[in-house]
Amino acid sequence: MSIRSTTKARRGMVALTVAAGLALGVAGCGGGDDGDQKPESSASASQREGSDPSAQETEETEPQAELRGSDGLLLQITSAERDAGGFVTVNGTFKNDGAKSVVVPAAVSGNETEILKNGRSLGGATLVDSKGKKRYYVLRDTDGRALTTTGFSTIKAGASLSVFMQFPAPPAETTEVTFQMPTFASGTIQISG
Repeated sequence: MSIRSTTKARRGMVALTVAAGLALGVAGCGGGDDGDQKPESSASASQREGSDPSAQETEETEPQAELRGSDGLLLQITSAERDAGGFVTVNGTFKNDGAKSVVVPAAVSGNETEILKNGRSLGGATLVDSKGKKRYYVLRDTDGRALTTTGFSTIKAGASLSVFMQFPAPPAETTEVTFQMPTFASGTIQISG
């Protein structure tokens, strides 16, 4: 075997090793439903290692609205962001403030047959623009699935679940809407972007 062939083989092995390492790193960082994991864990890990936490790690996002539901359920809306595609994405956290596990009411999925046949979701949520006199429903994909967090049913005592819902965007001049979810109190939220 010539030196040239050996060098090419070594380069190939190094490239393969680097690619495998990057793939493992990406797999370790993404995916998985870590709904029960709290954001404070990364901040406390960096504090144990002796580094100073950044402002982002210690800063808690103040919810725009806190909506109370039954059996100790709490929905905190943390943001409502308008994007260039004509959508508004509402982000928040479902929390169980009660002392026992709670089944999330089926009513939060709404009552539309097309949404119900696709399983549990937050398809019953709406945004109400009082000035424009319009109600905006959760968007659906081409198969009729609500563009929201799905696949949840029970939240353990003290646990939380990050959630999102996507709506058509109201006109650009509309920055304040009322968020409504079946079985929960209503709340006013601000749309940014």
